[in-house]
Amino acid sequence: MISQGPIEDRLAIRELVESYNDAVMRFDGEAWQSNWTDDATWSLPGREVQGKANFFPMWQESMSAFSFVGFFASAGPIIVTGDTAKGTWYQQEFLHLEAGGKMNVTGRYEDEYAKKNGRWYFTKRVYSILDRQMLS
Repeated sequence: MISQGPIEDRLAIRELVESYNDAVMRFDGEAWQSNWTDDATWSLPGREVQGKANFFPMWQESMSAFSFVGFFASAGPIIVTGDTAKGTWYQQEFLHLEAGGKMNVTGRYEDEYAKKNGRWYFTKRVYSILDRQMLS
């Protein structure tokens, strides 16, 4: 499938994902949560949480397990329809655990977005793990 919709909106959605990834790599919770609508849904394997106020503490707890996170995305299709959009992202994660050891994860996000006051936000992110490797 090929991306569809105004190039300006597709670029802004790419920048949203880049902002998200940058916040993860810097462990910057304020920047991370600024990319979501208040009523957004975050879905991880085995767990779905509604509302940014509910899933932000979950993100903070998860991030505390890592001393380093390399977080890189590759775009699949982005489909823009007015002030809403959907997109697919393939994520490569290089994780250094606080307890020792490293992990490499390849995953996929299926996203939904909304444009509010000229800015794009995540309204839903559904993450699935495609491959996980534990390293020494």
